[in-house]
Amino acid sequence: MAEHAARAAHPAYPVGLRLSGRRVVVVGGGQVAQRRLPALIAAGADIVLVSPSATPSVEAMADAGEIRWIKRAYEDGDLADTWYALVATSDADANNAASAEAERTRTWCVRSDDASAATAWTPATGRSEGVTVAVLTTEVSGRDPRRSAALRDAIVEGLRDGTLAAPHHRTRTPGVALVGGGPGDPDLITVRGRRLLAEADVVIADRLGPRDLLDELPPHVEVIDAAKIPYGRYMAQEAINNALIEHAKAGKAVVRLKGGDPFVFGRGMEEAQALAEAGIACTVVPGISSSISVPGAAGIPVTHRGVAHEFTVVSGHVAPDDERSLVDWQSLAKLRGTLVVLMGVDKIGAIAQTLVAHGKAPETPVALVQEGTTASQRRVDATLATVAETARAEDVRPPAVIVIGDVVAVGTK
Repeated sequence: MAEHAARAAHPAYPVGLRLSGRRVVVVGGGQVAQRRLPALIAAGADIVLVSPSATPSVEAMADAGEIRWIKRAYEDGDLADTWYALVATSDADANNAASAEAERTRTWCVRSDDASAATAWTPATGRSEGVTVAVLTTEVSGRDPRRSAALRDAIVEGLRDGTLAAPHHRTRTPGVALVGGGPGDPDLITVRGRRLLAEADVVIADRLGPRDLLDELPPHVEVIDAAKIPYGRYMAQEAINNALIEHAKAGKAVVRLKGGDPFVFGRGMEEAQALAEAGIACTVVPGISSSISVPGAAGIPVTHRGVAHEFTVVSGHVAPDDERSLVDWQSLAKLRGTLVVLMGVDKIGAIAQTLVAHGKAPETPVALVQEGTTASQRRVDATLATVAETARAEDVRPPAVIVIGDVVAVGTK
């Protein structure tokens, strides 16, 4: 106890860790891990998750190969050769055991349940124009995460608008904001969307939303994972609607953070209608749609003088021959402009075959842009005749935007 008290009497020493290629162990796959993992991934850390279960978003990170997942509870020895550890389970005994191992192995360790027992603390962080702002309350007795988050917000806002003056206290109005988060890059969310996110009590987030923004939320904000992993676990739309209504009626400021724009294949209107029926105030914040921004980020204009005077955006989540499809593929094959297909990676073979069958030239250029606007963005080019095999050979995975038309070749000439 004397040793613990002596440590508490001294302020924390702030430092930036360079974790690229270094082993980092995260114990627990819940909300805390979901919020902290994106920053660790961005830092290039070699991340090992130890947890018998995980949220859908954390599971998606493992499926994408961004982290390695050991599907079991913590065991002594898991922190061997580890540089940094984040302990965030709901099991106090497991947290204590992992923390004790970190102490023995001299591994810097953050604990989500007991900051006073940790050897490291996570600061409130924000990013602007290549600068990371980290605000840390340096004394155990005076730790105030909400104040740290507010200071972080003020500094980042000042960097963005050219001043460093702290804004007035923000009043939060109960209700729901349907916020389009843009295509993935956190800098592409609108200013209004970012401000509403900073004022939220509850955030209900999709997997395709700008996940890095969740790391900037203060600890008191409740994050609800509404991730819809293709062919995996999902939160039913009715459950999402009920969650929005429940938290808004409790007097909370709720943000529904969605990828792209809420009304472009985002079920935003379904949620707005449910809120209206429940008498809940709803604000819609448009977002940058991936249908335009992702091709642009890959150097593809959806329109170009002398090449394409129109572009059409369609959903490819059901095959052309599926009776549920509402798309007139025969008419689309006759158009001379650009065709942008969202949610169509696994159906691209059938889509290409249908377009060709109805008159589209087999040599029509096609580009598949995976994870557009993010650090993992990649572009794969093909033609309607070759796109099915190319997508398989290149292992193109969702999320990806597919662009069909002569504009694909404009930037390569």
